[in-house]
Amino acid sequence: MRGLDGRIAVVTGGARGLGRAAATRLAEEGAKVAILDLRLDEAEVVAKEIGGSAFMVDTTDEGLLAEAFKGVEATYGGLDILVNNAGIIAPRRDWQDWTKGDLERFAEINYIGYFLAIKAAYPMLKASENGRVINVASRTFFMGNPGQTPYVSAKGAVLGLTWNMCKELGGDGIAVNAVMPGQVATEGTLEYNGEEMFERTMQNQAIKKRVYPEHLAGLIAFLASDDGAMISGQSIVCDGGGLLH
Repeated sequence: MRGLDGRIAVVTGGARGLGRAAATRLAEEGAKVAILDLRLDEAEVVAKEIGGSAFMVDTTDEGLLAEAFKGVEATYGGLDILVNNAGIIAPRRDWQDWTKGDLERFAEINYIGYFLAIKAAYPMLKASENGRVINVASRTFFMGNPGQTPYVSAKGAVLGLTWNMCKELGGDGIAVNAVMPGQVATEGTLEYNGEEMFERTMQNQAIKKRVYPEHLAGLIAFLASDDGAMISGQSIVCDGGGLLH
């Protein structure tokens, strides 16, 4: 894709799943990629594979985020692309069984962590002529999946954040978008879903093929590229036509 060669990217939660696929694809397109993840050992393995770097970060900790982005600046001299991906997935349970603490935990990790990462990255993104923020949201916000109240609510907040940041950062030339995967088999989703669930999801799609992390990674790379320069404030679903929105 045009314009990614030599760009500098940060992918949070890049040690596994969707984040790993995004980091790998951006590196394949010529970007220099830093992975921010709680699992430093796994992040370092991926970083070595793609010729990038890894930093141990809890995205809800402003101090750790500040240190990590200082490390990115020291290593690469700046930042062009932030992919907000770090998060947790909810099991399914009766909505009345979720507690106030559950909702606060999901909001802190899946939504507030995104805001804090944007805030920490902002000075470097502002200095870039190609600033991009790409938030990994979820189509569950549009579907209102029963049993996943804190997850769906937090992912809805990610869309609100995306739209707000589009307007807040647009004056600095920074494009902000959300990508929304369908049901993709990753370490996280496989913990709560069996093969029959993935098969049923696929049969509800217009294109009856599995959605893989690499499909979402391609969308992320496009939005990060020069071809995506004037796309901002959008929430783009990548699910083979399962949700018509």
